[in-house]
Amino acid sequence: MIVRIMGEGQLDLSEADFDLLQEFDRTLEQAIESDNEETFRRVLGELLARVRADGKPVSPDSLEPSQLILPHEDASMAEVRAMLGDEGLIPDLA
Repeated sequence: MIVRIMGEGQLDLSEADFDLLQEFDRTLEQAIESDNEETFRRVLGELLARVRADGKPVSPDSLEPSQLILPHEDASMAEVRAMLGDEGLIPDLA
């Protein structure tokens, strides 16, 4: 699964990480809904750290489409709220 972190590039992530990413997504959505900046910052950082740690960088020359697009680490709650779809940042890919 190809994941793009805005401003950083793409990472190839195992499908095995998908359930964990959805857990981060649910917690992130709850933080946004409750306007909890502290939890939002912590969970966004943890989500991106996990993707960076588990993902394998995709060559910048590659034209692979991204299945997921994640915000950059300094994104505001308003920016992330605007990115949320009906299924959050990380929709069910099945």
